[in-house]
Amino acid sequence: MISTVFDTATKPIAIGSDHAGFEYKEAIKEWLTEKGFATKDFGTDSLASVDYPDFAHPTALSVESGETAFGILLCGSANGVAITANKHLGIRAGLCWENEVAKLVRLHNDSNVLCIPARFVSLELAKEMIETFMQTVFEGGRHGLRVNKIGC
Repeated sequence: MISTVFDTATKPIAIGSDHAGFEYKEAIKEWLTEKGFATKDFGTDSLASVDYPDFAHPTALSVESGETAFGILLCGSANGVAITANKHLGIRAGLCWENEVAKLVRLHNDSNVLCIPARFVSLELAKEMIETFMQTVFEGGRHGLRVNKIGC
C-alpha cells in the first residue's frame, strides 16, 4: 500500500473526469483499489463528450465538505478542471504535468486536489504523480503564510 498524508483510512479519494480523462480515471480507480484505497467516482461514465464543470464541481465539493480525503481530477489539459475546482472555498487544485510539480503543489501549496492532463502525460506518470502527491507533507512555514493569503 502507498503511504499517504491524507486520511484515506476513513475517507475515500474523490475522482472525477470529463470524456478526455475517462479512460485514465477508470484505470486509476482500479489501481487505487488494488492498492487498498476506496474511491468515490463523480463521473463521467463514458467517452461521450461532456462539460468538465459538471464533474469538477461535485468532486471539489466532496473535498471541501470533508466527505473525501482529497481529489483527483482529469481532463484533456487539466486547465478546465483546475479552474473550476479552485472556485471552491478551501480547495487548492494543482495542475501537474510532471512528478516534481506534483511534489511542489503539496510541499509549497498544500494542494488538496491533483489535476492531471490526460492528453499530455502517460498513465504511468499519472500514477507516479498521484503517489508523490499522496506522500508529500506540506512544508508550512513561509509557505503556510502564503497559503493563508489565498482565500478572499
